Amino acid sequence: MGKISGVIAAIFVAAGLIGAGALVGQGIVNMRALDRYVTVKGLAEQDVKADRAVWPITFVATNDVLQTAQQKIDDDTEILRKFLEEHGIKRDQTELQNLQVTDQLAQSYRSGPVESRYIVSQTVQVRSDDVDAVAKASQDIGKLLQNGIVLGGQGYNAGPSYMFTKLNDIKPEMIAKATANARESGQQFAKDSGGKLGGIRRATQGLFQILAADGAPNTQESNQINKTVRVVTTMEYLLED
Repeated sequence: MGKISGVIAAIFVAAGLIGAGALVGQGIVNMRALDRYVTVKGLAEQDVKADRAVWPITFVATNDVLQTAQQKIDDDTEILRKFLEEHGIKRDQTELQNLQVTDQLAQSYRSGPVESRYIVSQTVQVRSDDVDAVAKASQDIGKLLQNGIVLGGQGYNAGPSYMFTKLNDIKPEMIAKATANARESGQQFAKDSGGKLGGIRRATQGLFQILAADGAPNTQESNQINKTVRVVTTMEYLLED
């Protein structure tokens, strides 16, 4: 009797091991299936227009008498502000910045005579959401020269900088487009390989880039009103038989 019980127990143990082995084998198949995936990238681009402009305008005056040079700066500031108003840029959209006075006779490294002892420079910074008005004024800057304003100083040649500040408003739509583009590429790959595209295994959103719309070499995006926003997403899709 004891010998028969031992045989029966051995049969159950063997059956259990066979069942466990089958489950382990199935698990390996599932793991291998999970390893079958394709990595694709999705691109989305959208043309946008800048909605803010910042424009530092620096001008200088020179004289041997400091008060005279300062008065010239004050007069030029008023002329400049009137010029901007004529182009639709209000006074509350301008700010006085970086008043600097240089006494050339006080510079120890300078030798020889100087034409004017004092150099006074002033910056008027324009900050406006009317980018078209700023662009038009910057193209008409020659009128300031005709009024005797000497433009110059650090940063003047840069001109206006144009910014797009509403990126968050278009992010969801662009991400959806990039994801759809990636899925389309994944479906084509799955079709070519004789399988089907499954669910998302992993997704990575790339950085949003704001580029100059024309894409010309050496073109700075900040100098362009029209821009292109681009995002690239990386998607991993499971492949099914």
